Amino acid sequence: MPQGDYIEEFRRRFGERPDQREKERKRRAREPHKVAVRSKELRGLKAKIFHRERFKEKIRLRKEERALKLKDAVAKKNDTGEDRLKNAIPAYLLDREDSVRAKALTNTIKQKRKEKGGKWDVPLPKVRPLPDDEVFRVIKTGKKAKQKEWKRMVTKVTFVGDGFTRRPPKYERFIRPMALRMRRANVTHPELNVTFSLEILGVKKNPSSPLYSQLGVITRGTIIEVNVSELGLVTTSGRVVWGKYAQVTNQPELDGTINAVMLV
Repeated sequence: MPQGDYIEEFRRRFGERPDQREKERKRRAREPHKVAVRSKELRGLKAKIFHRERFKEKIRLRKEERALKLKDAVAKKNDTGEDRLKNAIPAYLLDREDSVRAKALTNTIKQKRKEKGGKWDVPLPKVRPLPDDEVFRVIKTGKKAKQKEWKRMVTKVTFVGDGFTRRPPKYERFIRPMALRMRRANVTHPELNVTFSLEILGVKKNPSSPLYSQLGVITRGTIIEVNVSELGLVTTSGRVVWGKYAQVTNQPELDGTINAVMLV
């Protein structure tokens, strides 16, 4: 039996994963980037075949766009006289239709680009970048005569998963103290104006450094993923939302708690 039949059988019995639609959306958003990288890397005959296929795809898209425009033009031409009288426009406003249509098309393209890029309209678009001296504290290790300074202790709030296990002290470079580890956050829904205490699933991005994102350091402006399955949020297709992103708006190491605003 092909592998695809097993997958279909599993979906028929148990349904899709809670984050299946989100994974599909992200995969589609990554496609243009993968195509661009591949078009740069290919050489020789493979590059010719690839670019020929891309050229055919662009022609097909242009034909579809031209067909839509033609359909709109035919629909306008077939309007009855009564409809034209009802929707009559003064002579000095006749030239404005093209500009309005172009503006709507431009806004649609911008919106699609924003969705493809996976960008969010965050509450705090600009935050102060944190240097390493402020986040890490140097720990000396070894004998008195030959002490080395290769270890670092994180002085900010961090998040680690359930299955996290510390490495042996001999190999542990970054120390994340237990007192600064947090598992829950106070997340405010901007449309409902209600605050919930939700479990943190992970740290998506820390704007200061990719290293901080990898270590799970949570500072002001960090994008975290929280578990919203308790809230009963559903998508337009009726699927239950499992996780959503939120941006931290306070300084957790000073307040002793994480306050965030959900990105909707």
